[in-house]
Order: sequence, then structure tokens, then C-alpha cells
Amino acid sequence: MPPSWGLTLRSTGPVGTYFDLRSASARRVRLPPTLGGSLGTRRYNLPMPELSRFLGIVIAMYYREHGPAHFHAIYGDFEATVEIETGWVNGSLPRRALAHVHEWRQLHRQELLDAWSAARASQPLPRIEPLE
Repeated sequence: MPPSWGLTLRSTGPVGTYFDLRSASARRVRLPPTLGGSLGTRRYNLPMPELSRFLGIVIAMYYREHGPAHFHAIYGDFEATVEIETGWVNGSLPRRALAHVHEWRQLHRQELLDAWSAARASQPLPRIEPLE
């Protein structure tokens, strides 16, 4: 079970990644077999680096993510993935937070595509200016 100090389970593989919404850091923990872990399975560390943070919204992107190009927007207990090219949203955010995310996405579209390419190549991701 996820720890009770505000961390939420992001991955149910052999090693679960817990994402701390307060500090935007990832912790790697070994899951027991009852939660999807296996003692003989290879371990992977899949952090979700933060690209930007503004108005209580954390924008992050996983390494080794599948297409289409997208980023994760986290606001309190809400999370959504947003496609960089189209703005299509999977998940939910409050209306006002979603409007801020879309405005930010339009301002930083090319930087987001560059970050997506860097993530696919397992390179460090750049920080992107927050919405002001």
C-alpha cells in the first residue's frame, strides 16, 4: 500500500514509483508480489522530472514514455495528460487550472516538443518558464 504521507502510486510494475505531490520528487520502492511486484523481475527506475511549476500546477514528463507526445499536469488531487500538438486532455483538472495549462502549452509548444525528444533519448530535461 502507498505510504500515508501524501505519496501516490504512479506505477504498478515490479518497482513502484511514488510521486510526492508536495515536493515533486519520485521515490523508488520495491513492491511485494501481492501488489504486482516479483522477486525475480528486473528493476527499473522511472522518475517523472518536473518541467515547470506555476499557480499550484506541476508540469512533468516521464522518461521512456509512449507516443503521442504529451506531458502530465498535476494540480492537487487532479491529474491529466495533455497532448503537446493537439491539446487533447486525458484525465481531469479544474476548469481554471486546465485553462492555465492550455495557455502555457501554447506559449511553450516548441520547448515541450524538444523536451519530449530529450526524454525519448534519455537525456536531461530542460526547465521551462512558468506561466506568469
